[in-house]
Amino acid sequence: MHLNSLLVLGIESSCDETGVALVRTQGGARVPRLLAHALHSQIEMHQAYGGVVPELASRDHIRRVLPLTEAVLYESGCTLPEVDVVAFTRGPGLAGALLVGAGVACALGSALEVPVLGVHHLEGHLLSPFLSADPPEFPFVALLVSGGHTQLMRVDGVGQYALLGETIDDAAGEAFDKSAKLMGLGYPGGPALSRLAEQGSAVAFKLPRPLLHSGNLDFSFAGLKTAVMTQAKKLGDDLPARKADLAASTEAAIVEVLVKKSLAALAQTGLQRLVVAGGVGANRHLREQLNAACAARRVRVHYPELHLCTDNGAMIALAAAMRLQAGCEAPNREYAFDVKPRWPLDSLVRAQPGT
Repeated sequence: MHLNSLLVLGIESSCDETGVALVRTQGGARVPRLLAHALHSQIEMHQAYGGVVPELASRDHIRRVLPLTEAVLYESGCTLPEVDVVAFTRGPGLAGALLVGAGVACALGSALEVPVLGVHHLEGHLLSPFLSADPPEFPFVALLVSGGHTQLMRVDGVGQYALLGETIDDAAGEAFDKSAKLMGLGYPGGPALSRLAEQGSAVAFKLPRPLLHSGNLDFSFAGLKTAVMTQAKKLGDDLPARKADLAASTEAAIVEVLVKKSLAALAQTGLQRLVVAGGVGANRHLREQLNAACAARRVRVHYPELHLCTDNGAMIALAAAMRLQAGCEAPNREYAFDVKPRWPLDSLVRAQPGT
């Protein structure tokens, strides 16, 4: 197997999206090329329950993964026997959902007699901006901000990660979703809250910015959720008329903390490049404020393409290919598998990053 020309199939099934993609490594090119990807979201199925139902998620992954694989192969013009490596999300995520992707990937690998590779979900997000029209260069500070995770990392290369700060309770995405639920906005709450915020005033309500002046790079959003609940109760019957203002004020509080902590991480590390990844990275106000703040400091900021901000197979195939290229992983033909519902990203470190 030649690492300079690998066709990697990636499967993502960690939560409520089934994603499959193909990437190809290209000789001396540092970034593999995305050939095709397909994604199915389970949002509509889970809306009736107000959140993700793990058992339903797992069963839907079983239904979707093979048709999506066939669609990706057709779109790319490739055939299954041409695949050199099968990658899958090993964790973190919902155990049952992860087992679907792992089982399918290892079965395909065994049938094709090719290596399989379990990928860290957050490493996929972290590296996803390399598929954008403006890919970053190492080293950089990464803001990983999603429904379940909020972290700042120093990234010196593939597999070279140092945790700078993380949430001590709720993630930013949870703060969006839980606040939206308190306002009766349904599921998924984050995007609904952001849309409503466009019609409101960001300064209508004075909401807390937890840990903003803590002197470290950790986050906390549980107190903000409590403040939103308290404010909603105070409004009482006036809540429907003031809901847009409360949404805008909530979004402003979350965005301000993310922006200022990111700038503090850049100042602490002395780096001049920021990468933002994860579903919350699609938020328009977050992008606008980061772009303005970074431009004023002559810092480059990079994002995934909008359609690659949520969970997807492209980031899993990419992360696997980049780990193989960087020598972080050796091709493995062991087809017994396990999953890691909890899996710290900094446990992947292969070398001590610079300081």
